[in-house]
Amino acid sequence: MKGVGLWSVSEVSDWLAEEGMPEYSEALRHTDGRALLQLSESDFRNPPLSLVTADNGHQLLERVETLRIANHMEVHKSGNHGSSHHANGHVGTSLSNGSISNGKVLNGEMKNGFHSEAVRIPIPLPSEHERSSFPTEWSKTGVAFMYAVCCFVTTSVVISVVHERVPPKEESPPLPDKFFDLFDRVQWAFSICEINGMLLVGVWIIQWLLLKHRSIVGRRFFFIVGTLYLYRSVTMYVTTLPVPGMHFKCSPKLFGDYEAQMRRIMKMISGGGLSITGSHTMCGDYLYSGHTVMLTLTYLFIKEYSPRRFWWYHWICLCLSAVGIFCILLAHDHYTVDVVVAYFITTRLFWWYHTMANQQSLKQTSQGNPLSRVWWFCLFRYFEQNVRGIVPRNYQLPLPLPLSLAWRSSPGSRVLYSRLDSH
Repeated sequence: MKGVGLWSVSEVSDWLAEEGMPEYSEALRHTDGRALLQLSESDFRNPPLSLVTADNGHQLLERVETLRIANHMEVHKSGNHGSSHHANGHVGTSLSNGSISNGKVLNGEMKNGFHSEAVRIPIPLPSEHERSSFPTEWSKTGVAFMYAVCCFVTTSVVISVVHERVPPKEESPPLPDKFFDLFDRVQWAFSICEINGMLLVGVWIIQWLLLKHRSIVGRRFFFIVGTLYLYRSVTMYVTTLPVPGMHFKCSPKLFGDYEAQMRRIMKMISGGGLSITGSHTMCGDYLYSGHTVMLTLTYLFIKEYSPRRFWWYHWICLCLSAVGIFCILLAHDHYTVDVVVAYFITTRLFWWYHTMANQQSLKQTSQGNPLSRVWWFCLFRYFEQNVRGIVPRNYQLPLPLPLSLAWRSSPGSRVLYSRLDSH
């Protein structure tokens, strides 16, 4: 094993990424293994290290201290082939029968007549969240998933309620909209929007399954998308807008027939709330656009958790998202304000959540942290309290290699390419 003191600059950068602290890579870009072991608290009081995080480098210094201990043990282990170094500084030469020639230990017996015996000291193993900076905690991911499901169901129920309140288009014609004045309606445009949305969701699911830390990323996605749809159910309920165009064919109102409303809700949920599947025939869910939420959010997650060098991949997904949003307006299925508000709320919630998740100081309730006053802060801290650092963009196969892909050179040989890592 190569000693830490012999690490190159690139190996230090790789170690920082593996430990989940790639934010230090730029500040320590000229630091090799020997310089890394010499870091101290005083180094974090001045730029550039003082500008990286708000914890004064405590997390990094803890890991460096662990490296120092491991490096010390490795150095002494490699140096004890022909001699034995004692804690008091004496050196004794090892004899062929395993005894030490300085008189302390000879033939398994102590000089004063006592026998030297190995003493076993049981050391309790730390829990997963103590051993790793990025524990899986699938139970929390399950909670986030159930939260998202509840928010989706709530939104569907609110759409059914709001549908009963939408004024007839003959009595309340569409509101004036500048985009509608500039562009005539294209009938097939909304189908393009939903196809692009399904493509982005499918690509994101595949990418998520290949992530090494998929449990952490998954609960972030479920929480954010659930919260966005919960906000949407509130805005739809408090403000009911007339239909954006005379082309809308809304289902007839049921006037208190709750059994028929439940059937509509179940049909909508089963079809994913998409018009292309024929499951969404209700009106009133305009402020704000759910399609814009999904088109924007999937692109943000795809870009955030994929390698920076995959610029072509990012551009393709950005084009799918942008064309899909433009087609929403081109189809005259949403007012422009619906799309603008959806984009604004989606991007801000995504950026706020990730900023809080990447900074340990923002996970604490304090007077200096105004973000701790948001209503979902308790849920956020529950999901993120054991995640220490920026989640690295590491990839691995979701199934054991023999079930997914195994390259073997011969029977009994090691499995090659068992993990795909990318930063």
